[in-house]
Amino acid sequence: MARILVVDDEEGIRSFLSETLAGAGHDVEEAADGEMAYRALSGRAFHVIVTDLKMPNVDGMELVRRVRREQPEVEIIVLTAHGSVAGAVEAMKLGAFDYIEKPLQSPAALRLLVERALERRGLRDLGERAETAVSPLRLTWGAPSMAPVEAALGKVAATNATVLLTGESGTGKEVAAQWIHARSRRASGPFVAVNCATLSDHLLESDLFGHEKGAFTGAVARRRGKIELAEGGTFFLDEIGELRPDLQTKLLRVLQERRYERVGGTCSLEADVRWIAATNRDLSAEIRAGRFREDLYHRLAVFPLRMPSLRERREDIPFLAEALLQRIARDIGRPGLALDEGAKKLLGQAEWPGNVRELGNALERAAILDEGPVITAAGLAWLLGSGQGPSAPEPSLAAPTMEEAERAAILRALAQFSGNRRKAAEHLGIGQRTLYEKLKRYGIR
Repeated sequence: MARILVVDDEEGIRSFLSETLAGAGHDVEEAADGEMAYRALSGRAFHVIVTDLKMPNVDGMELVRRVRREQPEVEIIVLTAHGSVAGAVEAMKLGAFDYIEKPLQSPAALRLLVERALERRGLRDLGERAETAVSPLRLTWGAPSMAPVEAALGKVAATNATVLLTGESGTGKEVAAQWIHARSRRASGPFVAVNCATLSDHLLESDLFGHEKGAFTGAVARRRGKIELAEGGTFFLDEIGELRPDLQTKLLRVLQERRYERVGGTCSLEADVRWIAATNRDLSAEIRAGRFREDLYHRLAVFPLRMPSLRERREDIPFLAEALLQRIARDIGRPGLALDEGAKKLLGQAEWPGNVRELGNALERAAILDEGPVITAAGLAWLLGSGQGPSAPEPSLAAPTMEEAERAAILRALAQFSGNRRKAAEHLGIGQRTLYEKLKRYGIR
């Protein structure tokens, strides 16, 4: 269903057009001239405008100019009298999608033209979302600890309830969000993800809500936000615990009212998305410390679910490692690369404080360094120790404590990125604030 604005000064034609499109399942609003259309556009976002060209006050041509300038994502279909298409052609040069002559040949012709306009808009939206699109992965390979998780996800997927996924960094919370989306009534819509920890405060607000031209220095054109691009689908907020207080307030309003405005704008847009959020923080502790709003937490935690760590689902590790290695081998141009049984056993014994992310990193490094067609336990052992390289002594397989493993993972990340804390935090899948707290806790300078 699309939101369509019909603009015509003749009531009979306007009503006919509205009834034709409403009969096709669209949400239709009417305006008698360009001025009324402006007011409608300032209070609501539309997918398509169907407008006559010759109207009193503000005519259709001026409406086309203004909409293309201020709301370029909206598709426009113009109406023109039979035998008088010069104005329609001029409107198309200004950016209108197409025209249709009055009187209409049939209601079906109008419906078909609107569907074509919506298809073009959908293709453009797909291009804007391409950078955030991710192919869902398998959730589990039969680990007992994952059975209740998969069952719960299956039940909530069939609803439109807001989901809060918790658990350690790298446990597959985004994969779980994609899994929910793929089994929901919104599966045909987009899945759009935003990581609250990887963008600056200023960029995050613009990324979420979009901005109008001139809203701030550098805003040279209107830009649609991720919430708008996720319309009709699922919007995934990763690392929600990193959201600064003023954005928490704005997000709470969106969740409550299902409406928002672009940065620097006044037009109220509908947030037609299914919300899923994730965090590796203890939000209850964050609430007690005054860093997270309790009312926002309750809005997000309609259906809270904890994702188990790899240590709790060791039965999945060999199969998950094979799946990750297939993708890695394809990316580095070594298809067919495999793990022997000794390597699988060794991977299953490790603690993996960084969970799936750390497992993937270890496999990628082994795939680069091992020249044979099969990665063996010998080729992996050094990766599971201090991370100093293949020349390091054979490590003991005695399990380190959680604190030791976490401290080692942080040191490895800092060394890998030459001390760049922002990149290290991104690599570890945690926010910079979380990383600074851990550096202080472990005495890392």
